[in-house]
Amino acid sequence: MLIRPLTPSDAPLLAALHAVSFPPAEAWGEAAFARLLALPGAAGLLAAEGDEPLGFVLARQAADEAEFLTLAVVPAWRRQGVGRRLVEDCLAALARARVGRVFLEVAADNAAARGLYGAAGFQPVGCRRDYYGPGRDALVLARPLTPSCAR
Repeated sequence: MLIRPLTPSDAPLLAALHAVSFPPAEAWGEAAFARLLALPGAAGLLAAEGDEPLGFVLARQAADEAEFLTLAVVPAWRRQGVGRRLVEDCLAALARARVGRVFLEVAADNAAARGLYGAAGFQPVGCRRDYYGPGRDALVLARPLTPSCAR
């Protein structure tokens, strides 16, 4: 599996991968990805097997904190280590950038994603009621990366 950094020209590919990985009402379009990739501190990784894209992670760093904005893995490649590898590699890159803590939101009813993030060391720190629509809450998860600076 090849992992490479995302570039602004990946916006159409990311939209296509998101569309096959999420329900239609939750999929983000090309314009949204173009805007996200243009944000200061935005970066991500794409996983591929040969010419076949398998998934991606997109994060944004602000000062010494970061947030996973989205993670998508093509359904046929789920539970084969793609998501785990993307999360691990992204966390490693953020640690090298001296990020102290990473946040994300995950649907409370998404057991597979919660398992992936839990295995990566993320812990619940909050809840956003009805974040994904009526009755669909989001859990806010966080994971420390580097120790805070001591003076």
